Amino acid sequence: MAEKPTETPGPGSQSPSSSSPPSRRANSRRATSSGPKKSSVGAHSIAESARYSMAEMGPRRSLQSLLALNQVDGFDCPSCAWADPEPGRRKTAEFCENGAKAVAWEATRKRVGPEFFAAHTIADLRARDSHWLEAQGRLSEPMHLAPGATHYTPISWEDALTLTAQRLRGLASPDRAVFYTSGRTSNEAAFLYQLLARRLGTNNLPDCSNMCHESSGAALAETIGIGKGVVTLADITDFADLIIVVGQNPGTCHPRMLTALETAKRRGARIIAANPLPEAGFGRFHNPQTVRGLAGPGTQLADRYLPVRINGDLALFAGLNRALIDHEEARPGSVLDRDFIERYCDGFDAAAAGWRALDWTRLERMSGLSRRQIEDCAAEVREAGSVVVCWAMGLTQHRNAVATIREIVNFLLLRGNIGRPGAGPAPIRGHSNVQGDRTMGIWEKMPDAFLDRLREEFGFEPPRAHGLDTVDAIRAMRDGRIDVFFALGGNFVAATPDSGVTEAAMANCSLTVHVATKLNRSHLCHGTQALLLPCLGRTERDQQAGGEQFVTVEDTMAMVHASRGRLLPGSPHLRSEVAIIADLGDELFGDELGWRAMRDDYAVIRRHIEHIVPGFHAYEERARQPGGFMLPRGPHDSRTFNTASGKARFTVNPPTSVEVPPGHLLLTTVRSHDQFNTTVYGLDDRYRGIRGGRRVVFLNEDDLRALRLRDGDLVDLVSVYPDGERRASGFRAVGYPIPRGCAAGYFPETNVLVPLDSTAETSNTPASKSIVIRVEATDRGPAAAPSS
Repeated sequence: MAEKPTETPGPGSQSPSSSSPPSRRANSRRATSSGPKKSSVGAHSIAESARYSMAEMGPRRSLQSLLALNQVDGFDCPSCAWADPEPGRRKTAEFCENGAKAVAWEATRKRVGPEFFAAHTIADLRARDSHWLEAQGRLSEPMHLAPGATHYTPISWEDALTLTAQRLRGLASPDRAVFYTSGRTSNEAAFLYQLLARRLGTNNLPDCSNMCHESSGAALAETIGIGKGVVTLADITDFADLIIVVGQNPGTCHPRMLTALETAKRRGARIIAANPLPEAGFGRFHNPQTVRGLAGPGTQLADRYLPVRINGDLALFAGLNRALIDHEEARPGSVLDRDFIERYCDGFDAAAAGWRALDWTRLERMSGLSRRQIEDCAAEVREAGSVVVCWAMGLTQHRNAVATIREIVNFLLLRGNIGRPGAGPAPIRGHSNVQGDRTMGIWEKMPDAFLDRLREEFGFEPPRAHGLDTVDAIRAMRDGRIDVFFALGGNFVAATPDSGVTEAAMANCSLTVHVATKLNRSHLCHGTQALLLPCLGRTERDQQAGGEQFVTVEDTMAMVHASRGRLLPGSPHLRSEVAIIADLGDELFGDELGWRAMRDDYAVIRRHIEHIVPGFHAYEERARQPGGFMLPRGPHDSRTFNTASGKARFTVNPPTSVEVPPGHLLLTTVRSHDQFNTTVYGLDDRYRGIRGGRRVVFLNEDDLRALRLRDGDLVDLVSVYPDGERRASGFRAVGYPIPRGCAAGYFPETNVLVPLDSTAETSNTPASKSIVIRVEATDRGPAAAPSS
């Protein structure tokens, strides 16, 4: 039986205390739990990669694609943004299990064509779960949903582009259109996309970065003058003495990072992991490309594990900074890098006064850690010459996320850990080119200097008023202020918060357009009319009038390199993202900006980028070099900080944490191991011991007992906010080693619980990692409140 979508009341409404739909309850009961694993990868990962690849692609396509994955003459992984080793240090199999699955997911032999849509109504498809939808295969030709229609039907490319252009030209204001971007988009497509939107006259360019690392960009731009990390792969593998991994699960979200951590560990570096869940990637790593990994004991990665409370990271780093200051004042000159602070920083005195005033009892309560645990960690920091701090969305999706990351910068500045080998902040981006999209201008508030260069290059005046980010775009659609929603990749509805509100908001549009490789839930939450425009995947050859093309991407460490697909296109009706955008631009404006030349030869796009985006001089030549090139980053390269004062900024960040009322828990959303972002490859999460289902909630054993629940009981999760309650039904309770008072569940299933207005200060990122919930036993009514 297909799994039905959760029934979700809108803001301000009251949720009934009813049990979940039968299909949800059955899904929860099918899930089994065997407890968390203490090691990762190994032979099982090889077997899983081979099984999934063979099932989706077959033997020939599997070899043809996987051997080209992340190679200098091949294509970039469509999964995470982890950096590639230098060309001479790459393995023959330079990919992880999830990378192999991402390729197989895209390069599958299955097709979704007109026959499929003729056999399934929109209502039927909406009743299916996301895993089923994406498992059907690749979209093979353009499809149109007419007003009032129950099925998608075929449409020609010419008619689809004409319809879209007519709607865009007919808008009362360009700001009644939204142009959303996924992190899979190439640099060339992203640049052309922002050019199209700004030529139309709007800066409404929300992207997936708004939902993930926007908090990192805001904090880093304010404190060190650049909105991205300043650490190289070599800093981690070859130079760092201490690597702190916080709010990140590398074993699932960035598995190739484990190889880099192992290299550092075998060199003598120490690794500290701080996370509410003791993930397998922090344990023993069985490198599948070494004898020691496959047949030997593997490598224990984390030397120290800090089970920080959800939303306790700000208190943790404030405590570390307090401990460093205390030790410095007890032994002057033994801890802080005074020369670095005096030459390159400002704001130290105010920050130090703030740390001296901190109360250890309050820090312990907020962080969930003892003073001894924090001070022991600080002792390791004092012994380390160079320190790297890595983090991901476990830090960025909280109300106080920007303050937390500013405090990490403070931590690094105290000992001069920016601008020298083996040191610095390393936000690890989750999608392959999400960082490149921003570099190319996909941002609702690009600085005037960029817009000035755009005007000089193309001869039109770009709009200057800031546009809508992701959350504000949903609000605008909800309020009837958007007519056209255009998405270049992604699964907007599944990735965003407040699922019921977002789905209803999409229905308010007159036209929704999705450029995509596969069918997903967003395509079924449509406007009055809808278009599905199928595009080439990164695995496929891109042949244009000017010959076979390549594109470029930027990884999490600011390396820009080429990507060349190897497989024949999955359908003769597929067009590249660049061609789709260029043809729409030509339809809208004629060839005034040279859309046709840019479509026919992507080198023309790269020449324009050279003139507009700093760091891209000689773009074409450097992109063709093996391994590509690194973008300049002042703090790393020369300790140059592009801030108002020209110095790195210490900031004052009073510790805060989410206050949880009695009878409630704090929920964080996580990925399963068989998942990348909203794409679910399977229903298992073997590292956490879950088989056969995703509707599970991880709870501390003491909380289970206090709630009068047993492992395996069915529960509803109810988030409680001033605007009302939201309910996710039919979850299986699983006892797990997570801090008391905390809980975890998979997204996107738990996105329904995140209010649209619950966002991070400054960045407006959804606060998906700290959700106040009540747990209700579905067969027994509300569960008892946890005892103190």
